[in-house]
Amino acid sequence: MLQLRVNNQIRSQTLRVIDEHGQLLGDLSLDQSLYLAYEQGLDLVEVSPNATPPVARIVDYGKFAYQEAKRAKGAKGPKKQELKEVRLSATIDTHDLQTKVARAKKFLAEGDKVMVAVKMRGRQNIFSQQVLEILYQFEQLVGGKFESPPRRLGSMWRGTIGKLDS
Repeated sequence: MLQLRVNNQIRSQTLRVIDEHGQLLGDLSLDQSLYLAYEQGLDLVEVSPNATPPVARIVDYGKFAYQEAKRAKGAKGPKKQELKEVRLSATIDTHDLQTKVARAKKFLAEGDKVMVAVKMRGRQNIFSQQVLEILYQFEQLVGGKFESPPRRLGSMWRGTIGKLDS
C-alpha cells in the first residue's frame, strides 16, 4: 500500500481539504487543517501529494488505511484458472487411485481444471479398454465430468475434467 503522510508528517503549507463526509472545505493552511482535524478527533491524511495544492482528507487514519487495503485487495480480481495434471498408470492400485482423486478434488475445488493422463508402457498398449475404465472410474470418484471424451495420443490417454458436478 502507498505510504501516506499523516498530521505533522505533511510538508506542504497549503492544502485542499476534504472533510470526513466528502465535502470540499477549500484551500486551507496546514495549521488550520490540523486544527480542524484535531477539533473533530480525527487525523489529517494527505491523499494526493502530487496535486497542486496537495489534497488532504480529515478522517480516522486507522479506518481509512483498513478501507484502502480492502479496496486494493478487491481490485486484484479473481484467480486465473489453471490446468493441473494428475498422472495415473495403467496398473494403479485402489489406494493410489484414491490419493490421486483427493488431489484432483482439491484442484477442482480451487477452480482449476484437471487433466488426467495415463501413460502406457510396453505390453500395456494392448489393454486400451482397461485404461478407459480407469479414466471413467476416476471421473466418477472425483464427481466431475470430462469436457470431452478421453483421447489417445501415442502411448498416452488424456482427458480434462472441467468442474465438479453440483
